[in-house]
Amino acid sequence: MKALALLLLPTLALAAPPPAPRPQRIASILVPMDPVAESSGPKMESYMNEALSEFQGYTLRKPEDLFGLPQDDEALVALKRGKQGYEESVAAFEKKAYEDAELKVRATLKELQKAASAMTASCNPLCDATALYAAVMHQRGDVEEAKLALLDLMALNPTYELDTKRYSRDFISLRVQVATGVHAALRGGATVKSRPAGARVYIDNEFKGYTPLTVSTLPVGKHILRLERPGFRIHGQLIEVSPDDVEASAALQPTDDYKAFDARLDPVASEVMRSNSTSSQSVAALGKALGLERGFVGTVRDLPDTGTTELVLGLFDMKDGKRLGVRRVVLQGDEFGQLKSEMGRLINHLLNNAEGGAEKRVKSSDPLENSHGTDEWNREDRGGKRRDQEKKNKKGDPLEGVNGTEDW
Repeated sequence: MKALALLLLPTLALAAPPPAPRPQRIASILVPMDPVAESSGPKMESYMNEALSEFQGYTLRKPEDLFGLPQDDEALVALKRGKQGYEESVAAFEKKAYEDAELKVRATLKELQKAASAMTASCNPLCDATALYAAVMHQRGDVEEAKLALLDLMALNPTYELDTKRYSRDFISLRVQVATGVHAALRGGATVKSRPAGARVYIDNEFKGYTPLTVSTLPVGKHILRLERPGFRIHGQLIEVSPDDVEASAALQPTDDYKAFDARLDPVASEVMRSNSTSSQSVAALGKALGLERGFVGTVRDLPDTGTTELVLGLFDMKDGKRLGVRRVVLQGDEFGQLKSEMGRLINHLLNNAEGGAEKRVKSSDPLENSHGTDEWNREDRGGKRRDQEKKNKKGDPLEGVNGTEDW
């Protein structure tokens, strides 16, 4: 028997531990019920996804993961041609063939106008080509045209540095003169719209908000505008800002996958809004198509008479369409940045209740992280721990542990 035991011990020691459960894929999907909701839905989804990213045991699938964010192929080709054109323009400039350099850099700038959506990291090669064009104009004696080009350059990138080895001192001094002139201090605004609404707006690669959107106090001159909405091809264009406000509008081009997704939304919205429904076959079919195990699926509707927005949000097991929880809330807007915290509390409430009140959030070493100072105001605490404690504390007094603000 001792020999048998000795033989079995190594086998037991080498036994592999059971594999860890695979994180469940989860996403948030909001169905807009009117044009106003079409604009606010993507922002609300982004806040919901930010809250979901704090939970363990889930793999968050963002809209760009589900539907893609394809580049504009024509813009990519134009960017490649623009880079080549810029290199040829520089070569001609350094040979002091200024007439040839002018022809080449003009053609390069024209090409780069079609490449706006592809310049996602910086304004180059557009900024480089604009600086070169200004230098060529200055060299050929057209100082006013050089100043206009330098204004465009400063609008695109106020901190752009001119190459002192390539450009003359006189030209660099002209840049300083333009930067301190009255025209450089002028500002204008741009109103950006898209169809559908709710596209992310980037101006000179800086996120500004969601369409429709008015961006004020932009420096006069050219700017790179880029619109992104998952499931649609990225749109880009150059806009010319002047002291008078300008308007830019774009019709976004959907992908085939997004068209197929959009065709499923009407029955999904109908079943989500049905208060007596405990499951949804349409949600299950949507979950199968998107490869999800869990999902927050809801409808967003504008209430014009009150200036508020109605959100009906359900948490679903996307494998069988079972509804694990649902809440209806009326939102006052986002004038003071309150929408983000409201979405976070809603996600936390539904997900923790579905998990039996267990604390699932990722913990931090900072004891105040994710605390906004109003956690003591009501009983919808993270994980439901306070509710359990109140049940233990309550004995004969029905008002014990009640603070009078539970309905807030």
